[in-house]
Amino acid sequence: MEPAKLTACKALIAIRSGHLSSSELTASVFRRIRRVEKKVHSYITLDEERAMKRAEEIDERLQKKEDVGRLAGLPVAVKDSIVTKGLRTTCGSKMLHNFIPPYSATAVEKILAEGAVIIGKTNCDEFCMGTTTETSHFGPTYNPWDLERVPGGSSGGSAASVAADETTLALGTDTGGSIRCPAAFCGVVGLKPTYGRVSRYGLIAYASSLDQIGTLTKDVADSALLLSTLAGKDPMDSTSVDRPPEDYLLSVGRSVEGERFAVPDEFLAEGVHEDAVKATWRVADALEALGAERREIHLPSLEYSLATYYIIAMCEASSNLARYDGVRYGFSIPSKADWITAFSEVRGAGFGPEVRRRIILGTYALSAGYYNAYYMKALKIRTVLMREFQKGFEQVDLLVTPTMPGPAFRIGEMADPLTMYLQDIDTVPVNLIGAPAISYPAGLTGGLPLGVQIIGRHFEEDRLIRVASALEARLPHRRRPRLL
Repeated sequence: MEPAKLTACKALIAIRSGHLSSSELTASVFRRIRRVEKKVHSYITLDEERAMKRAEEIDERLQKKEDVGRLAGLPVAVKDSIVTKGLRTTCGSKMLHNFIPPYSATAVEKILAEGAVIIGKTNCDEFCMGTTTETSHFGPTYNPWDLERVPGGSSGGSAASVAADETTLALGTDTGGSIRCPAAFCGVVGLKPTYGRVSRYGLIAYASSLDQIGTLTKDVADSALLLSTLAGKDPMDSTSVDRPPEDYLLSVGRSVEGERFAVPDEFLAEGVHEDAVKATWRVADALEALGAERREIHLPSLEYSLATYYIIAMCEASSNLARYDGVRYGFSIPSKADWITAFSEVRGAGFGPEVRRRIILGTYALSAGYYNAYYMKALKIRTVLMREFQKGFEQVDLLVTPTMPGPAFRIGEMADPLTMYLQDIDTVPVNLIGAPAISYPAGLTGGLPLGVQIIGRHFEEDRLIRVASALEARLPHRRRPRLL
């Protein structure tokens, strides 16, 4: 088998046993990129020269029997909204088309400390605002399962690179489903950790109370490996939580007998594809066969979650993106106009239509006379949702839901913004309450992957990994796209 097609854990075993070198694995990944990248367009920036040099350094240290860390020369792709020192970081936007960060995100520093080889920056919706990776200034990414379809977003480049074997591991970010959506559409495993479990320092902010760095991988064990590297308190991020480090690989392969789960009807609302519902119940049946207990709970306020999410996210985006003024860094236009006019001109030219739309809506909701009617009301509903989920988790350990309403749709098919926003109906509640969730490939419909989402209590990623790995053994997924 070509080394690029190996899972991270299998590649790690081969590297540590001396049967494969990091240089051979990294070279194989770049050969794969040269073969398929023109079709898929997973990356905005590649860094082959430095990646190969780094892989050679890892190999030299391995030959000297030095400790190189738990990732030991594995190639990792990084979403282009996570800053990397000396490597262009654009966030998929013209506004940052030439930005070279002077520092790296904590998540990047952590994987480098554990021996990772960063191979490049993956494509994403502009400032992570999208569900398809179509809003990127650098053009769309294409789904490896069907090149006429979207890969999901906003971490579409990361998910597509994993599905197409253009990397071994990938980092993504999730504000309202931006890891789980592309994981479902591309047939890979996407893990969104608890808010605060992974440092956000160095993540270009979209909505700060919702954003979270997470993983996109070929299987569940790879997710456990990468999360074990990323998790932990960071003094540079005041929202990161001080909890002892965990080895999530210890949860892989363990029994799920006695686990209590529910499939709330509210997640199976009108508009969810029939096959997505069937896939969800197939997973539920598999869990019962494995010894888990199914119970029934209701979340009546869930119908307000989508509107609540978009009000909060757009308001926070309006605030966070105010820093892009054409003066301090990034895109600028020479102008002799007054500052307010110049500010408007540079933002009008530097931001794409979706980003402008969300900034305008967020600014409106925060304006005098509307703040209490929209933003404050959304915060109150968010609290109600948190309490409902908390009450539900007193009765069950897990929730099983569709990840997305259906399979990947065609590029350009969702031209109406409101129709696009409705695609997030089952993913945004997780971000509003700050809980962890994993999207697992649970079958195909019309040759396209479907994802099933498993939601857990705060900081119970180990339980999600245990359950997802048990499902992987009982309902194995064919992760390699036919087209590539």
